[in-house]
Amino acid sequence: MSAPVAALASPFLATIPSPPQGVWFIGPIPLRAYALCIIAGIIAAVWIGSRRWVARGGREGTVIDIAVFAVPFGLVGGRLYHVATDWYKYFGPDRNPLDALKVWEGGLGIWGAVALGAVGAWIGCRRRGVPLAAFADAVAPGIILAQAIGRLGNWFNQELYGAPTDLPWGLEIYRRIDPATGLADPITGVAMDSTPVTVVHPTFLYELLWNLGVFLLIIWADRKFRMGHGRVFALYVAGYTAGRVWIEMMRTDDATHILGIRINVFTSLIVFAGAVLYLLYVRGKREDPELLRGKPMPGDDDTAATPERPAEEPKATADDADEDEGKDEPKGSDDSGDERAEARSADGNGKDAKD
Repeated sequence: MSAPVAALASPFLATIPSPPQGVWFIGPIPLRAYALCIIAGIIAAVWIGSRRWVARGGREGTVIDIAVFAVPFGLVGGRLYHVATDWYKYFGPDRNPLDALKVWEGGLGIWGAVALGAVGAWIGCRRRGVPLAAFADAVAPGIILAQAIGRLGNWFNQELYGAPTDLPWGLEIYRRIDPATGLADPITGVAMDSTPVTVVHPTFLYELLWNLGVFLLIIWADRKFRMGHGRVFALYVAGYTAGRVWIEMMRTDDATHILGIRINVFTSLIVFAGAVLYLLYVRGKREDPELLRGKPMPGDDDTAATPERPAEEPKATADDADEDEGKDEPKGSDDSGDERAEARSADGNGKDAKD
């Protein structure tokens, strides 16, 4: 934790308070704000992605089916990236490796979440028979919105903040303790008073607002240019990493450094360059809506008409067949009548011969 600001600069600053706690207990069951924010973000991402997918011509329920694979893969990937880049927190001296499993205490790297989440999405897309790039374009706005919602979890955990500041929007950090033991507990503890020990830059809030801006940007760009073939997703990546570079450099929490620079700054720059190159070299409008329908799955409604596939015509009945035969005969033709007359004449001649 950063050193306290001298005399708090001014006791009348309109600073932002931190929540007094981030965990509530219902009996023995902990209700963690961080987890609730992550869940809320996932729900928002799936809902927005589903609406966009259907609007582009895809089947209802496809995004949910693919999310069953993508979300667990993403959570595991996010945690693996965090543990790999901050390994000393779990495997250093006097550390407990089992703490690497405590996702509820924070620590999900977006790079690992996107990378391994893409693997899960690829599996789901193959199962549904839809293109991964088109799926990525549909869910991109929901992903960046989910990241914004997830940053609220960092606020409850009192993490991801910057250096001390005397700006009006500085974030107040409180000392939290375990009421049962009286020991410091920054995650599950409770602030016993509202006197801040420091006032810092709320970098979690900077990223939250930046993410909302990127959300609006890609929604606007997609509607205006009808982007496809993964270009919406690339724009999301480029927009997010552009902001992550300067926000990451403001953070003061512990992190792995390379050449004195936080490792996530290098990651952001590399990913940003890749996203920009993709935008420059990949062209093309949105995919044909028929490609987004994919394979029909149990429960899918395939009888509804679409612009590409008309509704199924009703089966013909025997009565309809008789009517059709009558319709096929040319109007004003006496051939059938003459044939019947000749048949009756033949029958009559036959009778006369027998008599």
